[in-house]
Amino acid sequence: MKLLFAAFLLCSLLLCSTFMELATAATPTPPSSFCPAKCNERCKKAAVNDRCLKYCGICCRECKCVPSGTYGNKHECPCYRDKVNKKGKPKCP
Repeated sequence: MKLLFAAFLLCSLLLCSTFMELATAATPTPPSSFCPAKCNERCKKAAVNDRCLKYCGICCRECKCVPSGTYGNKHECPCYRDKVNKKGKPKCP
């Protein structure tokens, strides 16, 4: 019985790791010029441009998207919208 359980557990782990590899391989990575171009557009009207570009770049690399326009439209990118800092405030500009 213990041997059967161990074999079942091993097969389950192998199956899970295979599905995880497939899921991560299917996520396309944006070209290297994607984030700087999108963040320049997003931050062009920001009062503190360098800070906006820094955090936009961090969020873009993690989320692989940036909302359109210079403000709002965060519904276009839920990952970007839901990122918060230590104080619980929005991290992404």
